[in-house]
Amino acid sequence: MKKIRVFIIFGFLLLYSTTFYGQQVKLITVDQLQERIKKGKDSTYVVNFWATWCAPCIKELPHFEKLSQEHKSEKLAVLLISVDFKSKLNSAVVPFVKRKKIKNEVFLLNESNPQEYIDRIEPSWSGSIPATLLIRNEKRKFIESELTYEQLITEYKKL
Repeated sequence: MKKIRVFIIFGFLLLYSTTFYGQQVKLITVDQLQERIKKGKDSTYVVNFWATWCAPCIKELPHFEKLSQEHKSEKLAVLLISVDFKSKLNSAVVPFVKRKKIKNEVFLLNESNPQEYIDRIEPSWSGSIPATLLIRNEKRKFIESELTYEQLITEYKKL
């Protein structure tokens, strides 16, 4: 009987931990990203391109978390798109997201040709990360550098 209780308690703890810290990382293509943005014309999108191996990317990720928390009453979608290799999804990206307790939506870019997807996202993009795309209605701003929180909030408000 004791073993059953322990098993049930363990099961609830496991369920609880995956519910609150089980942030899923989904695959996304450029077409899917563009479709999502197109359908949400009344929202502001802040799309950050980053990787688990990129120190400036990791440094600025908390700024995006703070932005979404401070503006949660607004129609804002913060999308964090990892450009890590697809093979690193379960070994690097998912553990990183769980360890950092990231709450924003996280995706791994499911594209095989970097030059092709870079040009489709932003023709002026050299491909360096971090890079952030801000979109509100028809306005777009692309920033190819690390952002401080002050810079991020300024760019968000300027849209």
